Amino acid sequence: MLITQTPLRISFVGGGTDMPDFYLDHAGAVVSTAIDKYIYVIVKERFDSDIYINYSKKEIVSDVDAIEHDIVRECMRKLEVDGGVEITFLADIPSRGTGLGSSSSVTVGLLNALHAYKGELVDAEHLAREACEVEIDILRHPIGKQDQYIAAYGNFRHIEFRQDDRVDVTAVRVSPEARRSLSRSLLLFYTGIERKANAVLAEQKQNIPERSEYFLLLKKLVPRTLELLDELNRTPTRGPLIEEFGTILHDGWLLKRQFASKVSNSQIDAMYETALEAGAIGGKLLGAGGGGFLLLCVPIDRQERVREALGHLREFPFDFVQDGSKMVFNIRQA
Repeated sequence: MLITQTPLRISFVGGGTDMPDFYLDHAGAVVSTAIDKYIYVIVKERFDSDIYINYSKKEIVSDVDAIEHDIVRECMRKLEVDGGVEITFLADIPSRGTGLGSSSSVTVGLLNALHAYKGELVDAEHLAREACEVEIDILRHPIGKQDQYIAAYGNFRHIEFRQDDRVDVTAVRVSPEARRSLSRSLLLFYTGIERKANAVLAEQKQNIPERSEYFLLLKKLVPRTLELLDELNRTPTRGPLIEEFGTILHDGWLLKRQFASKVSNSQIDAMYETALEAGAIGGKLLGAGGGGFLLLCVPIDRQERVREALGHLREFPFDFVQDGSKMVFNIRQA
């Protein structure tokens, strides 16, 4: 039996520029971090030749082509795992529609587990590239590449998407002081609004053609990633990190709201305005938008006011983690 642990992520700025429709014309970039909330994938060999899959439903099939779970089906096809296996998914949060990159964490974690099942050891770049092939090239999901890469690599990352389709991943050097300051100043709330990210992303994808208004908005986000890197790399003598960090999040959210009609709505706008009035500096909806989790940057002395103002929302404590997808149990090594 094998168990992989793959982190979810928070994307700070640059989302949307990781879609091929954009970066093949104008290089894109994001700044993201892995967090201590995970997708667990358990793969166990079976005595018989059937395939058992356990997630929000249970599938029992005798042939890979009969699998309903599209990610499982295509990952098994890609790695030529034909049967005699049981696959189980466990998650710290609902697996879809949260904005924390859960679908890509599922893909990366499953590929990692299936490679180990076959006795193969692959690196983060290999996992991320294969996950993109499954989700984007094979399944044609209207998504970008950042989620697969941050799930595979972990930590704080500056991820650049080149016009030749190359992806460059760089660890962001965040001082211990800045990491602690940021960890204490970021609050995450679940809006209670469920949405299908693909519907939002499909509209964004249609809006991307070069020289369109949306394309020009995305171009404005790329230099914002460098501004954020500069803030994360700051030394203590440069003064408070949080004010500038929150302002960059806020400006990015104002741009993101213009990406598609479903990115925000009156209910979400009201939540965000309430948070600002209570003392938040800035924030954003994570992922495609339309619902899921709301990230806020709030100085410590204003956090109780923000919590009271958003008392109807569930807060979701989190911290940053360094590891990407990894094996946490392998009975073959026991």
